Amino acid sequence: MANADNLTAWITFFFGLYAFAAGLGELRQPGFWADMLSDVKRSKALQFLIGIVLLALGATIFLVNPFNPADWLSILITVIGFWMFLEGLLIFAFGDWFLNFAGKMMGSGLRIWAIFSLVLGILIIFVALWRLQALT
Repeated sequence: MANADNLTAWITFFFGLYAFAAGLGELRQPGFWADMLSDVKRSKALQFLIGIVLLALGATIFLVNPFNPADWLSILITVIGFWMFLEGLLIFAFGDWFLNFAGKMMGSGLRIWAIFSLVLGILIIFVALWRLQALT
């Protein structure tokens, strides 16, 4: 169970699961990310929902994560939470521009991004588990 001492590690663990699952999903169904981005570009309702979810999750992570300037993982999670919040704002204010930019960033190298996401997810999970083990 999460508490103030291990909350950063748990948030990190769930980020790792997300990155792993996202990468695996794209590798299993090539083009999944591009199709999803295309759907979001066409739907203002999806843009609104994604924006509000990013705002809420980002703000929650930013506010709940116990910030410790001596802990690199705490700093990283705080920055990620703040970035998610900003990403939600960008989708609300500049959804068309921001989503086009995201599409260009992904480009045609979706398989490379998917492998990167999968490997990064595994590494993040190990970091989180190592941190949780060190705290017990």
